[in-house]
Amino acid sequence: MGTVGRSSIVRKPNESMRLIVTTFVGVVLGFLIGVSFPTFSLTKLSIPSGLLPSIDHKYIDKTLSSTLSSVKSNNSPQEHNLNDTSKIWVPSNPRGAEILPPGIVVSESDFYLRRLWGKPSEDLTIKQKYLVTFTVGYDQKSNVDAAVKKFSENFTILLFHYDGRTTEWDEFEWSKRAIHVSVPKQTKWWYAKRFLHPDIVAPYDYIFIWDEDLGVEHFDAEEYIKLVRKHGLEISQPGLEPNRGLTWQMTKRRGDREVHTETEEKAGWCSGPRLPPCAAFVEIMAPVFSRDAWRCVWHMIQNDLVHGWGLDFALRKCVEPAHEKIGVVDAQWIVHQTVPSLGNQGEAQNGQQPWQGVRERCRKEWTMFQTRMTNAEAAYFKAKGIDPSSSKAH
Repeated sequence: MGTVGRSSIVRKPNESMRLIVTTFVGVVLGFLIGVSFPTFSLTKLSIPSGLLPSIDHKYIDKTLSSTLSSVKSNNSPQEHNLNDTSKIWVPSNPRGAEILPPGIVVSESDFYLRRLWGKPSEDLTIKQKYLVTFTVGYDQKSNVDAAVKKFSENFTILLFHYDGRTTEWDEFEWSKRAIHVSVPKQTKWWYAKRFLHPDIVAPYDYIFIWDEDLGVEHFDAEEYIKLVRKHGLEISQPGLEPNRGLTWQMTKRRGDREVHTETEEKAGWCSGPRLPPCAAFVEIMAPVFSRDAWRCVWHMIQNDLVHGWGLDFALRKCVEPAHEKIGVVDAQWIVHQTVPSLGNQGEAQNGQQPWQGVRERCRKEWTMFQTRMTNAEAAYFKAKGIDPSSSKAH
């Protein structure tokens, strides 16, 4: 028999100890990995693809997500409540933005032009206080050019192009700093409903929404604003030259005053001295709205009624008292040249000329708008259990 060497006797205890230590270290590492498991992603491991040719990472991530969801669903109620309080929900935020922190929400915009370089805080050398829009065709370029030049650098200029021609306007220097929106054969009220949302025009104190066929020889925009502020007009228009393009007595210019808010009309035209068209009335060719008034009027504009007929009789719904805050500025007056350019954008149908079809649509829209307003008010008062005939306020 050979003698058992000393080295063989010592080896066995050493191997046992190594096994125990290795097992212990493995348990500890496994525990630590398990604790940090929710934030561990196999897809982030830098393992050469050749070593794991058959592993489907998407399947692994999906499996891990399902496992973690199951674990979270079994958490204690106390832990679940703590997770809920870490979520953001601000009911006063704009609709759809309730899950954002209020400090990051920007609910309003503007038409200010910005650079593509430099610091954003240094983009604007001036912030215009007013907005003027014209719905235009290139054939009226000379008239529009004369009109735009009546508005100072305090005005943002916005052109709505109904004929699809925009680049031609660059012959005018002011056109290069104007905003151009082009959609063929649309009206200014179609444009206004879609591009003049109150949150877009919020920076502007007053919004001018004008036609293209207005003579402005006797008009100055800055002076007009001064008079509107002085007399507290929320909705207004310049007086019209008495001998051209006049439909209503209310909008006729008076030479003996700065503004007027009431008039006398033909017998039977007014249901009351403080009601349109004897008061609380301006036409839709050249209206001017304060910021607050426009916020109301915009919501009243119907999406499918593009001509705006009937809107002038309903403007009084948006200011109070309307017979004082809607008026005509006589000291700054214009001429309505009645150019039938928009009518020519129609189509000949059933033997009618293009302008005839447009005019017929205008009349239909007026009736439809009146019916909708009447029905909406009736439904409101009925739901509230109110008899509007007994209310002087109505």
